[in-house]
Amino acid sequence: MGRIRNFITEFRIWFCNFVIAYIPFHFIRLAYYRHIMNFKIGKNSSVNLGCVFNTPGLFEMQDNSTINQFCHIDNRGSIFIGNNVSISPKCSLVSADHDVNDEECIGRVGPIVLEDYVFVGYNAIILKDCTLKRGAVLGARSLLTQSAEADGIYFGIPARLKKHRNPVYNYSSEYMRLFH
Repeated sequence: MGRIRNFITEFRIWFCNFVIAYIPFHFIRLAYYRHIMNFKIGKNSSVNLGCVFNTPGLFEMQDNSTINQFCHIDNRGSIFIGNNVSISPKCSLVSADHDVNDEECIGRVGPIVLEDYVFVGYNAIILKDCTLKRGAVLGARSLLTQSAEADGIYFGIPARLKKHRNPVYNYSSEYMRLFH
């Protein structure tokens, strides 16, 4: 019974990443993510074409948020995305790694949290146990290795605080383009 269950889980992930991810209609992808992958996805939120996930469940995205094309969402340690969050194309959220100092190189997981009004730039990487507080920005091609403070603008490898945003937010990150 365990082998059959494992096969079904693995097939569900494969189907998600290699078939569903390339269907050019949001309503089909969102239905699969919500009902088959058991993701919690809020109103007016979208996951665009070509996004890859690592496991069923352990993923929540609230209202008016967008994950753009070809992102890698490693949700083994859990991913939480708040309201009005924008994740640019080709970003990676990596919630698992290996302890290379352990003789068995054990796997480790940790959550990633993106609070409301966070913006993640093109091709950025966020590692496990990181939180981007409300209004934080992670610049393009940056690597976040530790949590970011509210309204902070971070750039670099590793990402460092460069300045702060104006903390007044009155916009929606809803971005449902046809055929994306």
